[in-house]
Amino acid sequence: MKNESENKLMNITADFNIITGRVKPMHGIGQPPTIGQSTAMFHYLRDAGIPYSRLHDVGGRLGGGVYVDIPNIFRDFDADENDPNSYDFVFTDWLMEQLIRQDCEPFFRLGVTIENAHMMKSYNIYPPKDPHKWARICEHIIRHYNQGWANGYRWGIEYWEIWNEPDDCWKEETSAMWKGTKEQYFELYSITANHLKKCFGSTIRVGGYASCGFYAMDSDPDYDGMGGREAAKFEEFFIQFFREFLLYISSEEHRAPLDFFSWHTYADVKTAIRHAQYCRRVLDNFGFTNTEDILNEWNTTHDRYGRSTLLAAARVLAMMIAMQKQSPSMLCFYDGRLGPSEYGGLFNPDTWEPYPAYYAMKAFNDAYRLGFAGDAVSDNEDVYVMAAADRGVNGGKAVLLIANLSGKDQNVTLDLRGVNMAKAEVIRTDRGHTYTITGEHLWKNQLFLPADGSVEIRF
Repeated sequence: MKNESENKLMNITADFNIITGRVKPMHGIGQPPTIGQSTAMFHYLRDAGIPYSRLHDVGGRLGGGVYVDIPNIFRDFDADENDPNSYDFVFTDWLMEQLIRQDCEPFFRLGVTIENAHMMKSYNIYPPKDPHKWARICEHIIRHYNQGWANGYRWGIEYWEIWNEPDDCWKEETSAMWKGTKEQYFELYSITANHLKKCFGSTIRVGGYASCGFYAMDSDPDYDGMGGREAAKFEEFFIQFFREFLLYISSEEHRAPLDFFSWHTYADVKTAIRHAQYCRRVLDNFGFTNTEDILNEWNTTHDRYGRSTLLAAARVLAMMIAMQKQSPSMLCFYDGRLGPSEYGGLFNPDTWEPYPAYYAMKAFNDAYRLGFAGDAVSDNEDVYVMAAADRGVNGGKAVLLIANLSGKDQNVTLDLRGVNMAKAEVIRTDRGHTYTITGEHLWKNQLFLPADGSVEIRF
């Protein structure tokens, strides 16, 4: 006999006539699904409407030696940075062309790939010996892709990120990204950001620094929401680095633009929400109220056993739904690679077919294409919900997205306004379904939602 709690209905309410803002590009990814120089997997980017691909760690260990990284494009730092012959754009051009053909804009990281074997030998993760020249090299790379320099392109690539995770430099012997001091990074950022904005003005957005994250925020006095826990010293260093960076670039002596601040988390959805709130609060407190914050490296199921599961898909959808309602202006899931890495959570390296999490991206894209977020609430904090519509009046297309992280099957009542329930089309990624149109009817406005399930309802 079922107990009362098992029979209890949870409730989702949504009003598609109340517009809360634009649907943001929450379904960006990190590196794309390259297979050597084959484009066989790139159609999946267009199919899911992936809006951005952040180009960090592209092409394998040390960037494959040919893609994106500054030392791969500008191979001899002593060469003339004004001479087109000093640059090797061939492989990066190819990669960028493939992304552009799929309507996926590159989010270009100006820096280097992580060197996980740095304890044996480090190659490119030291501070540039001449930060001013490094800035001019970055300038010419941007000119190549945005202004046609060196037989280049006029793509208008918007986001240019200065380095990745330099705040892992608590101890040089443990740092895989920046074997320098925090002050050396602050200087590099200030010099480069000022130079690039002087060259290109508002035609590009410059920022960084792709923070390791805010796992120690609970012990930081600027955050009063959780309080109390002791964090590891290196996590506390991330907080120190963040605050000192903002102090440095806001000082009269070193003032530098920060169009966006990028940060990372591999925490669960609820913790990531707290991280986002913390990031926004600190930026605002330091006067960077107009600076975008961008979560451009995240993954809630980064293990080789869990990445293929329905739970992973539900977590991906839940994160995108949750951050739509928080401050980040963009998300980039880490990542879209095809390979054995436990972080490659979208594609099966054996079959070359999508994992369930990929279909969470497709579902979110249906909301993104409609343009406007509606008002939607779940009375279960572990069931995430989002409404979207193409306009805020009756008669337009609409989508409701639901992700169940409660760990339990849920019977849901739907109280929806501004849509015709008779037109509802249910698409499931749950037990027995993989982004499947079921043909079911929402009898008495009720929906069965399995544990770890994701549902899209189109109207």
